[in-house]
Amino acid sequence: MAEVINLRLARKARARRDAEAQATANRAKFGRTKAQKAAEDAARERLARHVDGHALPAASGDENGTT
Repeated sequence: MAEVINLRLARKARARRDAEAQATANRAKFGRTKAQKAAEDAARERLARHVDGHALPAASGDENGTT
């Protein structure tokens, strides 16, 4: 005789396997390590400081720097 299985549990197990396979594919496609994220953030901050350091001072009383 065949083994009796609970179809609800089998469906949930298959869904978990499929979700894990999708997560693995997404990690390979989109994932970045914490070090990569930190390096990118540091580069972004360094660029912002560089650009801000080269900004011309605004004219007194004028926010946009136009006359």
